[in-house]
Amino acid sequence: MGEFVEILANFAINFAIVFVIVRLIYYPQQRDKHYVFTFFVFNTIVFFVMGLLNNSDISVGVGFGLFAIFSILRYRTDTIPIREMTYLFVLIALPVLNSILLGGEGYAEFAVANLATIGVLFVLEKGWGFEYEIRKTITYERIDMIRPENWPQLKADLEERTGLPIKRIEIGRLNFLRDTAQINVYYDARALESQHVRFATSEGAFAGDAGYDD
Repeated sequence: MGEFVEILANFAINFAIVFVIVRLIYYPQQRDKHYVFTFFVFNTIVFFVMGLLNNSDISVGVGFGLFAIFSILRYRTDTIPIREMTYLFVLIALPVLNSILLGGEGYAEFAVANLATIGVLFVLEKGWGFEYEIRKTITYERIDMIRPENWPQLKADLEERTGLPIKRIEIGRLNFLRDTAQINVYYDARALESQHVRFATSEGAFAGDAGYDD
């Protein structure tokens, strides 16, 4: 009974770590609930499998086996983006690590490993010291605009159509039979975010003005 209570207590600690990573770091940036279920379930299952294996040597071997299997996992119906695969990789590795450290009372190592992981994820998600570009692929019908001398007009046309603050353009596959081109456009994520903030602020101001008319 005491061992079962200890496993539950360790699980609560591990779950708190996972909650911080998924709810407070991953979700605010993505606003995508599709992978939240997967992250929590995989982490929970791996932690309990590890916690119920009493033999340390066996648990380490099984843990690395699970780690290897799930880290290369691909769903046939939907390819997991590399960013979500990275989070899944982290959230499978952590329960293996946490189960071993908490079971062996390695609390200092547990704290260092988890705080370091959370810190790195938080800094990278905030983009401190980094400039991130987002890429979108567009099928463009004005194939005459892809000539190098027309790129300023091409950039202006794409910005007007998409509303994106485009930084650079790459011409991909050309289809002269249909007069279309695959164009990769790159834009600054922070610039787009600031546009959204200004737009939301403007909407709030207009809503406030409308309220005063009553």
